[in-house]
Amino acid sequence: MHETRIVKNPPQLQDLRVFCLVARKSGFAAAADALGASPAYVSKRIQLLESSLGVKLLHRSTRRVAVTEAGERVYRWAQSILDDVDHMVEEVSAARLTPRGLIRISSSLGFGRVHVAPAIDALAERYPELEVRFDVSDRLVDLASEGIDLDIRVGNEIAPQLMARRLAANRRILCAAPAYLERRGTPRHLDDLSGHDCLVIKERDHPFGVWKLAGPDGETSVRVTGPLASNHGEIVHQWAVAGRGIMLRSVWDVRAALEAGKLVQVLPGYSQPADIWAVYPARLTTSAKLRVCVEFFERHFRRDGV
Repeated sequence: MHETRIVKNPPQLQDLRVFCLVARKSGFAAAADALGASPAYVSKRIQLLESSLGVKLLHRSTRRVAVTEAGERVYRWAQSILDDVDHMVEEVSAARLTPRGLIRISSSLGFGRVHVAPAIDALAERYPELEVRFDVSDRLVDLASEGIDLDIRVGNEIAPQLMARRLAANRRILCAAPAYLERRGTPRHLDDLSGHDCLVIKERDHPFGVWKLAGPDGETSVRVTGPLASNHGEIVHQWAVAGRGIMLRSVWDVRAALEAGKLVQVLPGYSQPADIWAVYPARLTTSAKLRVCVEFFERHFRRDGV
């Protein structure tokens, strides 16, 4: 007959959460920043967890930390335990109606600033018990490894392991300033783009210098070049308005400039589908908190548009 050993000081859930975050971020400072706490607090929680379990969880160096073999096992168990606890709380609490706690949201720089940030402001007003951390970046984020719960994304290329819900229709179109077209002429055919200055943006989900466009004959890939390029869409927008070349940019971003006559659409028969999506890891599809947020964004963009 086996005896059940009772641990006098079992690990605390908060310590498990801190450890998982340190493991994902590979550092105490990064984990502290994500928690809104001090590195000393993070270090203390890790020390208490190691003492409780009686094992060394992390190798520490001046630049980063690495998870030990024992730490890898603890990480797998801890992540499973924390997921189960979160799901339990959501099932038995009022979170289905009133979401509370932390949710991490990301988006691209331009769309995040212009559209997602105001939506989050309205979200916070509607659900005051919700704590939102909002990150913007023009690189494609790894939701699982970076601890992101929800990515508000422009573009239709979504990895199959992720879950997604379309929030709004959108497309990217070709446009340029009237001054540029007067100086260089207006392209009449897709092949004409090779003779023009094209303002290339390094998009999150597209190869640099290749525009995939849907037209009368289906999808066509066009390789474009030009003297100016950037990874920041708002900078390229400024260059286009200044008459520096032709750009491929979302309708949500150029609509006002088109209406004001600062930009003119060229080759209107061609565009690039780039809808607005809520993207989230599959393991969070049962999260009431996440579901409420996604449904809020869906209503917001349906009502206010983009």
